[in-house]
Amino acid sequence: MKPTSAIRPSIAFVSTYPPTACGLATFTTALRAAMAERRQSDEGLDVVSLLEGEADSSRPEVVYQHRNRDTASLKIAVDVLNRHDAVILQHEYGIYGGPDGEEILELMAGLQVPTIVTLHTVLSDPTPRQKEILERVVAMAGRAVVMSYTALRRLTDRYQVDSHKVLMVPHGARASLAGPSTRAARPVVLTWGLIGPGKGLETAIEAFAALKDVRPLPRYLILGRTHPKVMAVHGDAYLDELKSKVVSLDLEDVVEFDGRYLDTDSLVSFIRQADIALLPYVSTEQVTSGVLVEAVAAGKPVVATDFPHAVEMLGTGAGALVPHSDPEAMAASLRSLLTEPGVAARMAQVAASIGATLHWPVVAEHYESIAATLVDDAVAVPALSVRRFPDDLARVG
Repeated sequence: MKPTSAIRPSIAFVSTYPPTACGLATFTTALRAAMAERRQSDEGLDVVSLLEGEADSSRPEVVYQHRNRDTASLKIAVDVLNRHDAVILQHEYGIYGGPDGEEILELMAGLQVPTIVTLHTVLSDPTPRQKEILERVVAMAGRAVVMSYTALRRLTDRYQVDSHKVLMVPHGARASLAGPSTRAARPVVLTWGLIGPGKGLETAIEAFAALKDVRPLPRYLILGRTHPKVMAVHGDAYLDELKSKVVSLDLEDVVEFDGRYLDTDSLVSFIRQADIALLPYVSTEQVTSGVLVEAVAAGKPVVATDFPHAVEMLGTGAGALVPHSDPEAMAASLRSLLTEPGVAARMAQVAASIGATLHWPVVAEHYESIAATLVDDAVAVPALSVRRFPDDLARVG
């Protein structure tokens, strides 16, 4: 049913979803909640969740749980999605069934309603199959959303896609992150999110070995548990290696591990207690980082390796960039922030000014606008371009 101006379109979200613990599940939960808040209603905002393990139907908004690589389940999922006015899919190669998540192509081929796809990964050097999948995903979508200008340029320059379909809407963050910071006696450097080898935490720990002389002695808190996919294959081996490194470097009074995957309110409290956010990531490909967005939205000075999203967002002066796997450079940047209050304060001020454009209600408004335009047009045509979004988005990064 085509909505009128007085009726908001019904939307189905396709993604991993809690209780699954991953960034895409968190993203979808937050986006849906922000849209519901704007509408002042949960009605018409349903979820088709993607499953690898056991089903969990405890959340009322989850109207179907699709089991990857199950043909009968896929058919039902498509039927459920087609009962809505529009669909918003999250895309990451690892969350759909088949090699490189190719099952998304079969799912999208069955959709008869306007579709928005949010691209969480745009590889600079994809395999031929990965490139083909992403190009076909964009071709079948009404709009493709990326979350940084780096991703936008990479997608339109290196992939055969219709650039008019591609929009940049930043990753969202909770507005409550912008509240007053709570300071402790010792400065707190915080890294959060699921733990795995790509986090670069060994480099961060080595950096703190060079900061033992700083007074007051900083605390480095690593908040998060092992990523479920890493846990399934390797268990806590990586985490155990990190803990052994802490002991070998005599950093037990500096480095702390909190192995919880916190709910959003609890995480906000931890972030607001931090003096510095540290993102020591290994990947040189990362064009979207929810943790980076949360740190900037919280007005925290950031030290990050120079992955693409960090280069874009921190180039404004909101943080410091360091080379990958370089503990000496990381230690030098941390020392500057820990011992020169003026440096940290200037970064925090820039971060806070950017953060206001990243709050979930702002992001949700853009998704609502895209969905309404597609549904009103009744067909997926490339009528909306990046240039038609408000100028404030141009200041992000």
